[in-house]
Parts: sequence; C-alpha cells; structure tokens
Amino acid sequence: MKRQILVTSALPYANGPIHLGHLVEYIQTDIFARFQRLRGHDVAYLCADDTHGAAIMIRAQKEGRSPEALVADMAVQHQRDFAAFGMSFDHYGSTNSPANLAACTGIWQRLRERGMVVERSVERLYDPVQKTFLADRFVVGTCPRCGAADQYGDSCEACGATYPATELKNPRSAHSGAAPELRPSTQLFVRLEPLQGFLTQWTQTSGALQPEVANYLAGHFLDKPLQDWDVSRPAPYFGFEIPDAKGQYWYVWFDAPVGYIAATMEWCERTGRSLDAWWRDPRCEIVHFLGKDITYFHTLFWPALLHVGGYQLPRRVQIHGFLRVNGEKMSKSKGTFVTAARYLQFLDPEWLRYYYASKLSGKIDDLDFQVDEFVGKVNSDLVGRVVNLASRSARFVETTGLSARYPDDGGLFERAAAASEAIAAAYEACDFREAMRLVMTLADAANEYVEKKAPWTIKKDPARAAELQDVCTVVLNLFRQIAVYLQPVLPGLAAKAGALLGSPCDAWAAVATPLVGVRVAKFEHMMARVEAEKAQAMFTPEPSAPAATPTPSTAQAPTPAPATPAGGDTALAKEPLAGAITIDDFQKVDLRIAEVLAAEAVPEAKKLLRLTLSLGGGVTRNVFAGIKGAYEPDKLVGRLVVMVANLAPRKMKFGMSEGMVIAAGTDGEVYLLSPDSGAKPGQRLH
Repeated sequence: MKRQILVTSALPYANGPIHLGHLVEYIQTDIFARFQRLRGHDVAYLCADDTHGAAIMIRAQKEGRSPEALVADMAVQHQRDFAAFGMSFDHYGSTNSPANLAACTGIWQRLRERGMVVERSVERLYDPVQKTFLADRFVVGTCPRCGAADQYGDSCEACGATYPATELKNPRSAHSGAAPELRPSTQLFVRLEPLQGFLTQWTQTSGALQPEVANYLAGHFLDKPLQDWDVSRPAPYFGFEIPDAKGQYWYVWFDAPVGYIAATMEWCERTGRSLDAWWRDPRCEIVHFLGKDITYFHTLFWPALLHVGGYQLPRRVQIHGFLRVNGEKMSKSKGTFVTAARYLQFLDPEWLRYYYASKLSGKIDDLDFQVDEFVGKVNSDLVGRVVNLASRSARFVETTGLSARYPDDGGLFERAAAASEAIAAAYEACDFREAMRLVMTLADAANEYVEKKAPWTIKKDPARAAELQDVCTVVLNLFRQIAVYLQPVLPGLAAKAGALLGSPCDAWAAVATPLVGVRVAKFEHMMARVEAEKAQAMFTPEPSAPAATPTPSTAQAPTPAPATPAGGDTALAKEPLAGAITIDDFQKVDLRIAEVLAAEAVPEAKKLLRLTLSLGGGVTRNVFAGIKGAYEPDKLVGRLVVMVANLAPRKMKFGMSEGMVIAAGTDGEVYLLSPDSGAKPGQRLH
C-alpha cells in the first residue's frame, strides 16, 4: 500500500558550518527518504536552519553585523553543502520565519489555555563579559556526577547524566571563557508533570523509540516527577519575543522543533498540500532522525508540545551515535574536525554516502571514520565490484545493444530479484550496513559470472558474437539491479547507470523485470578510485596561505606552456596558454549555469559587486565579483551567468564568497560569459 511519510532531520544550528559529524545524520535521513520514494511512497523530506539563541547574537556582534545577516549567510553555506552531498530536501526553511512564529504562537496559546505556563524568579548563570544569561549548552565544566571534564551544562557525554547547569563544577562560558555568575532572572516555565502519564505511556508503549532510548527515559526522567521546563530568556536575546510576555523571548529549544511544522506549512503553501494531512492525520507517518545528544528534547519536550498543540506524534524517532575519527572525538587541533566544504576539496561526496551507509546499523552506536577502511571499502566495493560490471561488458555491446530475449543465466537474475524484500527490510529498519552487505553479495555473484564467461575472450572470436551479446546482456541486467538497490545511497551512480542503459533506475519494481532489446550508450567513466593520499590530506590542517608553486605529480611530468605567439598586442600574446592538464583535472571544476537574483555594489571595494546567484531548487550562492566598473548592478538581475560552483568558500572582510563567475578580458576589460537561450540554472557545463 502507498504510504504517506514525513521525514525530518534535526535542524542544523546556524552558528557554524556543516561537518562530517553532521553528515552522518543527513546522509542517513536522505537514504531513508530516497528509499521510500523508490518504493513508490508519498514522501516529504523537510529541514530548516535553527537560527535563534544567544550564540547567534554574540557571534553576530563580534562580526559587526546583524543576526539576520549572519543566519542568511549560513543558510547559503548549509544549503550549498547539502546540495553537494545529494540531500533531496523537498523544502528547506528557517526557524526565523513568519510561519514558525505563527506555529509557536498557536502552541503557546494552547499551553496558556491549559494553565501549563507558570512564571517565577530563578537564579541562572550569567556571562559578565558578554552581558547575557547563558543557555545550558553554552556552559562548560566538570560533570558533577562522574568528574569528566569539558561537559555541557545540561548533560554529560561520558556518563549520560543530566543535571541543572548550576551544578556543573568549575563552569565557564563557552562564549567568553569567563566564570559565570548566578543572577536572578524572571522566567516562564512549561509544567510537564501534568503530562507525565501521557509521556510515560507514549515513550514506553508506542514503539516509536529504540528500546535503549525508552529504557534511558524511564530510568533518568520518568522515574520521578518531571521538572518544569524553562522556556523563556530575557532580553537581550535573538529570537521571537513572547506575544504575552514583553521583554521575554522563547528559548531556542522551544521554537527550534516547531520549525518542522513551519517548514511543512511553507512547503504546503508552495505545493497546494494540506498541513493537517501531514501533521494531524494519523495515516501520515512522521519519522524524526537525530543525534543522541538531543534525545530528551525530542522525546519528552517535543512530544509534550505536539500533544498540547493538537498535532500527531512521530511514528518513529531514529537516533544515531556520534562520529569519531580513528576512535577519538573530532578535534580541530588534531585536524580531524573536517567540514563538508573541506571534504569536497579532496573527495567525491558519493564515497562518503556509501561509507556511512556501510557502517550504519540502525542502532545508537558511534561510527568511527578510519582512512584505510574508507579507501579500501570504496575502491573494493564500488569500483572493483559494482562499476567493474559495467566497465567490463558495456563496451562490447555499444553497437548491438542487449539481446532481444533474456538469456539463461543459471538463475542469477531471479535470485537477485528475490533478494528485494530482504534488502528493503534492511533499508526500512535503517540497517543500511545489512542492506549494503546483501547488495555486495549480489555483486560478488555477478562478478563470478563475468570471470567465468570472460567476455573479453569471447570478443576475439567473431563467430561467438551472439554469445558475447547474451553474456553482456546478463551482466548489464545484474548491474542494473544493483544500481537500483544502491540508488538511495548512490543516486549519482544510479543516474549514470540509467543513462548507460536508457532506462532510469528510479523504481524499486525495476529489479523484477530484465531489460532486453535496448541500445547501450557509449560507456562513460562512472567512478574513480580513492587516492589514499587525498583521503589523508583531508585531515591535514589547511595552510594559512597557498603554496607559491604547486608541486607537480610524481606520476606525470608537467607539460611546459606553449611559447608566446608572435603579435604582442593580441589577447593570446598578453595571456599565453597555460600548461596542459588532464581530463581528470578538468572534471574537478564544476561549472554551472546560475541566475543573478540580486546585485549590489560593495562600498568599501573599488571593483567588487556582491551577487546573489541561484542554482535552482532553492540553492543560492553569495559571490563577490570584480566587475563593478563594467556592469551596472540593476542590469545584471535576471541574467544567466556561468560560475565555478565547487570553489572552496573564501572569507573576505565584506563577507563569504562562495564561488566565482566566469568572465573574459584583458587590460581592464570584463566580459561575462552567458549561455545560449534555453539554459537553466543549475545545469552543468560539459
């Protein structure tokens, strides 16, 4: 039966870039959402930036700009990184939106009506340097239970204990490093004790939670009366002012999860769907993915708000562990804190999607990134066992196509089709590790067939042309089955497989029927091998300045640039041709069509215009271009340009530049490159 599934990832905080630890969650969620779409279900994958709180306010102050400008910049960066890693969001919003304010206000009114909001004065930790009260997450110190150092003010990662921030030993502000002071503050609280029975029943009997999570809640929270939840912060604070409490703002953890509903509201308004059909109809399955560090916010506070607000509760909360690198926590000082943008400088994003999938079991265990394992697994599984099937067969049938009827393969295709439900069950359980194991078992069987039949040997005998076509028909059909099974994890590879065989790998049912009598396109490179040196270099701290002279590859001597041609006044004479590069070098540059949404002069710079470029699908980039003297800003709006979309972001004093527009010219002349009519934003130049 066709299911309706609303899928969310925890909202990334707008105070920093996306890193490899974040990507554990977003890749996991995206695989689940893509799998459900592949099965033919109605899926909405929604996310947004979490934008409020003291941390955003303080960072914006330090950078001399407004919090709104800061979160707008971070939204561009986050969506750029997510797009690069293939996240298939149906909508990406922000908690600093009118929709979120409206949703928060509605829930707040219901809380007031039920008498669940109380006001009282409490002593809270105050940063005397930043002159602001501190959220628990921004107080760091020694755990009062086990003595572990560098723990948050609300819970300990070492022993799992929770406690008030005021109990933390040797506390310090995460913003300024100063010792916080206790000061009285008038706060608004939501009473949770009236919902204790409801929350106990839901957490222990609904089946929405993993057993270890249900047991954790029962043993740490629900075994005693639930404490009132502090949901307000006094000014100064960046967030929504509470409508009936002037000078008080909703604490970020009140409005952040409501962002799921707000993002759905915006998506429904854009697509003509009904919010109630997704949040109030029990036929819709709501599935949350999140990390274990925010478990109790999403399994106690959030269900309480949903229940009071009249919304349905999640059918499933899938919690995962942390990412470690070589057994240790990610560390900036050790170079193991790697951002998504840093990864993309060296490696293919689909490699990481597969590596994470091969390690995610559906449990809350931490993942460990090990370079040798990463290199070996990608090269062995994807290049050696999957892509190898196409590369060793497709070129032999480029002129003949596949056989008109499916040959006898000893039952290989039927067995692979019969594995469908076992693989689907593993995906459904988020046991992606098991799903990848089952798929690679099919790849092994297909490779055994290739080795046994040796099409490269059959090719040598023209009399065996029909046999060669049959063998390649079998191999390419087995490859297509595997590509369909891997599509949730490797959408890029699946798209290439579909282009090769002229049949999209976008429906789970495709594994049941072999392709026959179709043309086979010219085989194109599908996936490179991981170079261990590049994988290791990702964990090397970035140099403060680029090297003056690049080091040539030891595998190939550098090609000298051609001599300067005669005619000193020609463009070619003024800028001679550069040295030759390989096709692999060229393919590293991602050139995309982009539309100019906005353009404005940078007052502090003589040559720069600030451009907001759209790549389609809601993805935008902020780019500084040295074209002020050549173009009027208002005449650029709506124009299509060509940009380098995978250039590492560069922090300038005017802001972050996230790409480069392509232009020609010498001696101060500037001519922007534009595509032919009909080109669309986001299309890649080939």
